Amino acid sequence: MPNVPILAADVFQKQCPSREVLDHVTSRWGVLVLIALFEEMHRFSALRRKVGGVSEKMLAQTLATLERDGFVSRTAYAEVPPRVEYRLTPLGREVAERVEGLVRWIELSLPRVQRARAAKAA
Repeated sequence: MPNVPILAADVFQKQCPSREVLDHVTSRWGVLVLIALFEEMHRFSALRRKVGGVSEKMLAQTLATLERDGFVSRTAYAEVPPRVEYRLTPLGREVAERVEGLVRWIELSLPRVQRARAAKAA
Protein backbone atom coordinates (compact mmCIF):
# COMPACT_ATOMS: atom_id res chain seq x y z
CA MET A 1 0.00 0.00 0.00
CA PRO A 2 1.44 3.41 -0.94
CA ASN A 3 2.48 5.73 1.84
CA VAL A 4 -0.37 8.25 1.72
CA PRO A 5 -0.28 11.11 4.20
CA ILE A 6 -3.29 11.21 6.48
CA LEU A 7 -4.65 14.73 6.77
CA ALA A 8 -6.93 16.16 9.41
CA ALA A 9 -10.42 16.51 7.93
CA ASP A 10 -12.30 19.79 7.97
CA VAL A 11 -15.21 19.71 5.55
CA PHE A 12 -15.50 23.50 5.69
CA GLN A 13 -12.05 23.94 4.15
CA LYS A 14 -12.13 24.38 0.38
CA GLN A 15 -9.41 21.81 -0.40
CA CYS A 16 -10.40 19.20 2.19
CA PRO A 17 -10.59 15.72 0.62
CA SER A 18 -13.55 14.93 2.85
CA ARG A 19 -15.69 17.07 0.52
CA GLU A 20 -15.11 14.61 -2.31
CA VAL A 21 -16.11 11.67 -0.11
CA LEU A 22 -19.16 13.60 1.10
CA ASP A 23 -20.15 14.20 -2.51
CA HIS A 24 -19.80 10.49 -3.35
CA VAL A 25 -21.82 9.36 -0.33
CA THR A 26 -24.57 11.96 -0.59
CA SER A 27 -25.06 12.04 -4.35
CA ARG A 28 -28.47 10.81 -5.47
CA TRP A 29 -27.08 7.56 -6.88
CA GLY A 30 -24.52 7.11 -4.12
CA VAL A 31 -27.20 7.23 -1.42
CA LEU A 32 -29.48 4.83 -3.27
CA VAL A 33 -26.70 2.32 -4.02
CA LEU A 34 -25.51 2.38 -0.41
CA ILE A 35 -29.05 1.79 0.89
CA ALA A 36 -29.71 -1.00 -1.62
CA LEU A 37 -26.47 -2.76 -0.71
CA PHE A 38 -27.12 -2.19 3.00
CA GLU A 39 -30.15 -4.42 2.61
CA GLU A 40 -28.30 -7.18 0.72
CA MET A 41 -25.67 -8.10 -1.87
CA HIS A 42 -26.71 -7.42 -5.46
CA ARG A 43 -25.60 -8.31 -8.93
CA PHE A 44 -25.31 -5.37 -11.33
CA SER A 45 -28.59 -5.98 -13.16
CA ALA A 46 -30.55 -6.51 -9.92
CA LEU A 47 -29.04 -3.37 -8.46
CA ARG A 48 -30.03 -1.41 -11.56
CA ARG A 49 -33.61 -2.64 -11.24
CA LYS A 50 -33.65 -1.82 -7.51
CA VAL A 51 -32.37 1.74 -8.06
CA GLY A 52 -35.10 2.90 -10.41
CA GLY A 53 -34.08 5.48 -13.00
CA VAL A 54 -30.31 5.00 -12.87
CA SER A 55 -28.62 4.48 -16.22
CA GLU A 56 -26.16 1.65 -16.72
CA LYS A 57 -23.36 4.21 -17.16
CA MET A 58 -24.20 6.13 -13.96
CA LEU A 59 -24.54 2.95 -11.94
CA ALA A 60 -21.17 1.70 -13.18
CA GLN A 61 -19.56 5.06 -12.35
CA THR A 62 -21.17 5.20 -8.92
CA LEU A 63 -20.10 1.66 -8.07
CA ALA A 64 -16.54 2.34 -9.25
CA THR A 65 -16.37 5.50 -7.14
CA LEU A 66 -17.76 3.81 -4.04
CA GLU A 67 -15.37 0.89 -4.59
CA ARG A 68 -12.42 3.27 -4.88
CA ASP A 69 -13.47 4.97 -1.63
CA GLY A 70 -13.51 1.57 0.11
CA PHE A 71 -17.28 1.36 0.62
CA VAL A 72 -18.16 -1.34 -1.94
CA SER A 73 -16.45 -4.59 -2.86
CA ARG A 74 -16.82 -6.11 -6.30
CA THR A 75 -16.46 -9.86 -6.83
CA ALA A 76 -16.28 -11.18 -10.39
CA TYR A 77 -16.77 -14.88 -11.05
CA ALA A 78 -15.23 -16.57 -14.08
CA GLU A 79 -18.46 -18.02 -15.40
CA VAL A 80 -20.41 -17.91 -18.63
CA PRO A 81 -22.22 -15.60 -18.59
CA PRO A 82 -19.98 -13.56 -16.27
CA ARG A 83 -21.33 -12.92 -12.80
CA VAL A 84 -20.37 -9.90 -10.71
CA GLU A 85 -21.59 -9.26 -7.19
CA TYR A 86 -21.46 -6.05 -5.19
CA ARG A 87 -21.61 -5.79 -1.43
CA LEU A 88 -20.69 -3.27 1.22
CA THR A 89 -17.37 -3.45 2.98
CA PRO A 90 -17.31 -2.94 6.76
CA LEU A 91 -16.54 0.75 6.09
CA GLY A 92 -19.41 0.85 3.62
CA ARG A 93 -21.79 -0.63 6.19
CA GLU A 94 -20.82 2.12 8.63
CA VAL A 95 -21.59 4.91 6.17
CA ALA A 96 -24.72 3.18 4.81
CA GLU A 97 -26.12 2.88 8.32
CA ARG A 98 -25.83 6.64 8.76
CA VAL A 99 -27.23 7.44 5.32
CA GLU A 100 -30.07 4.98 5.89
CA GLY A 101 -31.11 6.93 8.98
CA LEU A 102 -31.38 10.11 6.91
CA VAL A 103 -33.30 8.35 4.14
CA ARG A 104 -35.80 6.86 6.60
CA TRP A 105 -36.25 10.27 8.26
CA ILE A 106 -36.96 11.84 4.85
CA GLU A 107 -39.50 9.14 4.03
CA LEU A 108 -41.27 9.57 7.38
CA SER A 109 -41.16 13.37 7.21
CA LEU A 110 -42.25 13.67 3.59
CA PRO A 111 -45.87 14.59 4.45
CA ARG A 112 -44.62 17.53 6.58
CA VAL A 113 -42.25 18.62 3.81
CA GLN A 114 -45.07 18.46 1.27
CA ARG A 115 -47.34 20.52 3.55
CA ALA A 116 -44.59 23.12 3.96
CA ARG A 117 -44.13 23.29 0.20
CA ALA A 118 -47.86 23.65 -0.36
CA ALA A 119 -48.06 26.43 2.25
CA LYS A 120 -45.26 28.35 0.49
CA ALA A 121 -46.93 27.92 -2.90
CA ALA A 122 -50.28 29.25 -1.62
